[in-house]
Amino acid sequence: MALSQRSRRYAPLALLGVAGIALAGCGAPGGAPEGGGGSGGGDNTVTIYGTIVDDEAKLLAESWADFEKENDITIKYEGSQDFETQLGTRAQGGNPPDIAIFPQPGLFADYASRDLLKPAPEAVKKNAEEYWTQGWVDFGTYDDTFYGAPLMASVKGWVWYSPKKFAEWGVEQPTSWEELLTLTQTIEEKSGAAPWCAGFESGVATGWPGTDWIEDLVLRNSGADVYDQWVKNEIPFTDPQIKSAFDETGKILLNPAYVNGGFGDVRSINSTAFGDVAPKVASGECALTHQASFLSGFFPEGTDVAEDGDVWAFLLPSKSPDETFITGGGEIVGAFSDSEATQKVLEYLSSPEWANSRLALGGVTSANKGVDLDVVENPILQESIKLLQDDSVTFRFDGSDQMPGAVGSGTFWKGMVAWINGTSTDEVLTQIQTGWPSS
Repeated sequence: MALSQRSRRYAPLALLGVAGIALAGCGAPGGAPEGGGGSGGGDNTVTIYGTIVDDEAKLLAESWADFEKENDITIKYEGSQDFETQLGTRAQGGNPPDIAIFPQPGLFADYASRDLLKPAPEAVKKNAEEYWTQGWVDFGTYDDTFYGAPLMASVKGWVWYSPKKFAEWGVEQPTSWEELLTLTQTIEEKSGAAPWCAGFESGVATGWPGTDWIEDLVLRNSGADVYDQWVKNEIPFTDPQIKSAFDETGKILLNPAYVNGGFGDVRSINSTAFGDVAPKVASGECALTHQASFLSGFFPEGTDVAEDGDVWAFLLPSKSPDETFITGGGEIVGAFSDSEATQKVLEYLSSPEWANSRLALGGVTSANKGVDLDVVENPILQESIKLLQDDSVTFRFDGSDQMPGAVGSGTFWKGMVAWINGTSTDEVLTQIQTGWPSS
């Protein structure tokens, strides 16, 4: 779900540099921005509403501070944990923000389908076509009309580990799913402890890290076509190919010998905050954890992220070592106003100049092909950017973020929690499927 760097919009923000994965509500009462839709304080004031909050919101403001001065534009940003509800209320009431940063392409498309968003200015469209792959352009397109460019992005499916511990155990990175299972067993036998740690707790969004596991396994083991059909409900959750992804994931997450390293038993996964696993990996208490590129922002200060450092990561292996499949998240920028100032801000946010400004502040990634990798210090974030820019890599947006909210951020999240708590796979799959609208 998401952000945002997940788009995980409800996750608690612990440290700097975790882009948009959380919401804690800061700003106007109720989490909604004051003003908007061209009424936020004059022709040179632009209101932006999004899911990015706390320290990350401060970095966002810093990223466009020079642009504001140079263009005599004031940007008023607000973030909320109740983004979807508050944005819908304001849009229907005729008082939306000038710009919204959407953590889900499905939600973005819903607003575009109801003619609530303004088509993107030509300069934004030009930037998107020049600096992003076609897939990213498509996320901002509805009914052949381009409404918005991407902002930031994240790569999911990283498996984080301690290189020192791998050397101690005499093990190496796996190149297939079966090798990963063998690696897990070897570490358990040599260490006498559960190798994996996992955390699904994320406030009202508890369960989303589990959906990332399933999405990765569906894409890697069944392929892009099946993945695309699944997120459109052309293949139901009860299909054997989706059940297979649960079964394979369960070989790790439901095995009491393999989880939950440093925290407790299998059920402790649901009560462990997703970011809390990072320090355990850095200390070597947990051997392996599965999480997106933004986990780098949760490691203790001074942690050396390097192949021979305190922590490193490899991508969850694909079915074939010759193919690279990745899932990811990100944001799409949409506008409710077409004022001159709003259009200038939209153009800037779609440019390599803004992306470089934000990347230089740390902790995030971008799929913008115009970015300068030299401004990114974290090597995993550098690798993530390269993957996002590589046309030979099969990229798919987070599946739950593409599904209707009743499923993606509803029955799917809740189903993962029930599954960890012991509900049978068949029952969970049936329950998740009920979330799909009947028409």
